[in-house]
Amino acid sequence: MPSPPAAALALPGEGGATEARTGGVRLTRLRRLLAAGELAIAGALLVPVVPAVAAGAALTAFSAGLLGLYLGTPGMRREGSLLPTEQGTALAKDVWLLGIGASLVIEGVTEHR
Repeated sequence: MPSPPAAALALPGEGGATEARTGGVRLTRLRRLLAAGELAIAGALLVPVVPAVAAGAALTAFSAGLLGLYLGTPGMRREGSLLPTEQGTALAKDVWLLGIGASLVIEGVTEHR
């Protein structure tokens, strides 16, 4: 079963728009890359030898990419609004990942002062 972001990209009719948004990367390859990225970041967050600022930066970059995909892919949000459509909910809900990543970066930077 694909992860929620990958599942959102598997919706019928969204393949062309998503492919155009990701520089021509095929949808199956994009799903695999998303899954690999999620696993790598989860591992970095769980392993105590990885600094919080590094894991937070990776999580922030990953979630910013997902939100960029959400904002730029037609049909993911309501016309003239940031509110998601039913298809966009799986990507829009990942805004909390951005908050967690940013808080890890801020904590890591301020901790060493």
